[in-house]
Amino acid sequence: MINRGSIIVRPKQPYMDWAAQLDDSEILPDIEGEQTIYLIPDFDDDIEATEILAKCFDIIFEAELNGWHTDESAWPKNRTFAMFREWFDFKFHSVVEDLCDYDITDDEYA
Repeated sequence: MINRGSIIVRPKQPYMDWAAQLDDSEILPDIEGEQTIYLIPDFDDDIEATEILAKCFDIIFEAELNGWHTDESAWPKNRTFAMFREWFDFKFHSVVEDLCDYDITDDEYA
């Protein structure tokens, strides 16, 4: 077990509406499909996890926007934690098991 918790985020209707207005292809994110799992500091309960999320939601928000549309000028402005909660469902997991026998590496910096 590693000293991390995790959060899984799924888009809600405001995100879907934003994605739909970007073009007329009618292709939308798959809200039931595979989602990114974000590692966060370990936590004892959902209250503490929410406090952690309140400090790093902007990183997740930007990653989710960038995952659909890379032109930052099309992203919503003045993103807040309240807006994040309107745009995404999220679920915390407090136990993260690492079953690999090699070090975790960050592909961005490898």
